[in-house]
Amino acid sequence: MVEKSYAKINIFLKIVGIKDNYHLIASRFVRVKNLFDTISFTKKDVENFTLEGDFSCLLEKNTVYKAFKELENFSCVKEFFKSHIVKIDKKIPEFAGLGGGSSNAATFINMVNRYCNLNLSKDDLAKIGSKIGADVAFFIYEYDSANVSGVGEIVEKFDEDMLNIEVFTPKISCDTAKIYKTFRENFYKELNKDEVKELFATNSKDILKKFDIKNANDLYLPALFLEKKLEDYAKENWYFSGSGSSFFKVL
Repeated sequence: MVEKSYAKINIFLKIVGIKDNYHLIASRFVRVKNLFDTISFTKKDVENFTLEGDFSCLLEKNTVYKAFKELENFSCVKEFFKSHIVKIDKKIPEFAGLGGGSSNAATFINMVNRYCNLNLSKDDLAKIGSKIGADVAFFIYEYDSANVSGVGEIVEKFDEDMLNIEVFTPKISCDTAKIYKTFRENFYKELNKDEVKELFATNSKDILKKFDIKNANDLYLPALFLEKKLEDYAKENWYFSGSGSSFFKVL
């Protein structure tokens, strides 16, 4: 019982409005097939849910633990994790704009659905995942490429050739909440519906030909405002993922 938990990058990320203090986005999420964590369910008798891995947060803050708490009302799930532990081999940098925590939660949810025979639909699983984090739904659906909107809960598959992506994550800590706050206070703008429609219909390679790093991601300039060193890594044909600090390019 071993599965890969892939990273993602944002080909573009645009803010289209604010609702109930949440930023509404329009974005293209693409899975990075050469960067993933590995999640395994290993047989072992334990009294409580057990998660092993190199994490920077307490168990209660971990997205996989939160996913377990959402699923433990299924009696079979509770019983399963009295005889199995969860191990995660982390390769995706944390807090890097790559969705590692969201991917872990989604992969865990999909694995539980499969191995505990819950027989829930992807839509049902995505609703559960959205309680844990905005990006979880994308990973639940396991699409290679998708248009994502709302606060991240609306996911529509986008058919295109798989991209070969290189990712680099500098050792710079980017605080997502502060970056959104800075965007709102200093850089706020909204993409209109016609522009969103055009972006959602355009393949990722053509979008990257059209945009530079500043225009592709609305969060890059506020991130740069807070962390000046990011500019050292903004090389030609490199782009910024999410709220950072990861950069990527298509090979």
